[in-house]
Amino acid sequence: MNRNRIILSGGGTGGHIYPAISIANELLFRDKNSEILFVGANNKMEMNIVPKYGFDILGLWISGFNRTNFLKNILVPLKLLISIFQSLIIIKRFKPNIVIGTGGYASGPIMYVANLLNIPTLIQEQNSYPGITNKLLSKKVNKVCVAYENLEKYFPKNKIVLTGNPVRSNINNFSDLFDKGIKSFDLNADKKTMLVIGGSLGSREINKAIYSIQDYLKYINLQVIWQCGKLYYDEYKQKEISYDLKLYDFLDDIALAYSVSDFIISRAGASSVSELSIVGKPVIFIPSPNVAEDHQLKNAMAVVKNEGALLVEEKNIDDLKKRISELNSSSELRNKLSKNIKKTAYTNATIDIVNEIKNLMNR
Repeated sequence: MNRNRIILSGGGTGGHIYPAISIANELLFRDKNSEILFVGANNKMEMNIVPKYGFDILGLWISGFNRTNFLKNILVPLKLLISIFQSLIIIKRFKPNIVIGTGGYASGPIMYVANLLNIPTLIQEQNSYPGITNKLLSKKVNKVCVAYENLEKYFPKNKIVLTGNPVRSNINNFSDLFDKGIKSFDLNADKKTMLVIGGSLGSREINKAIYSIQDYLKYINLQVIWQCGKLYYDEYKQKEISYDLKLYDFLDDIALAYSVSDFIISRAGASSVSELSIVGKPVIFIPSPNVAEDHQLKNAMAVVKNEGALLVEEKNIDDLKKRISELNSSSELRNKLSKNIKKTAYTNATIDIVNEIKNLMNR
């Protein structure tokens, strides 16, 4: 039996990793005999996350360009050359039918080599403003699956397919997990619950804001699931935290947290926005200002302009307390936001992307 062999590459943040895992799961659902290999960057979070989902992953010696400390870029050219050589070895040994990139510098070398060897390639771009890796790769790949309209200025128009972003498969069934979630997080089912997710690595400003208003959150009888991020967990673990604030470095089973949440505070990375539109809970977006072309603000505004979410910019972080109060006290506002954010969802994104992958493999 000839098995389909597929390489998926992307990483650095959960926003690149989880779409790849969703695509891999759908590919296996369609054909359980498929062989799937992930390629990431050594010592990055994908090397720990991907194996938890049952997939093999190989790491490249690659790192991104450091914009703040140029001395750290001395080895970047050498790492790039070595990672291209590593990618060549991986492809020659694995013999993939297709190579798929979901963004991040880890996907650059393996996609570059696949294009050189005329292996079908597809990239999945999550953001309204593409990263440099995908912009460069798009000139040679066969297809570009996107989540936002009007990306012709970045990608060849004839290669673009508007699909939306893949989301984790368990998200679709999150509402069935309420009882399990209450028990898992040790929550009071009679209280409202707020979920705070400041990205996989965490947000200094969001963490500071939540910590500063914890007494107020307790006063309004609100319990909080707080993913503070791996960079900040040790710092906040040592602080005095209210019993009603459940502190986590990272939430592996985010669907459990969604199931018990009455409303959510989140960054506005593309994958988060796509996921939250399917979840349909009221959201306060706090976009990161430290991203290219302020694309998180653009991601958030695509929902906010349709009255599907509230917005607090980081420069106005003091407004967060007021927005939380509004959501907590108004069921009418919560219902309106929930109804409208669901209208922005691409519910078949993963299926549509895998259809494109299958078409390329069958050409």
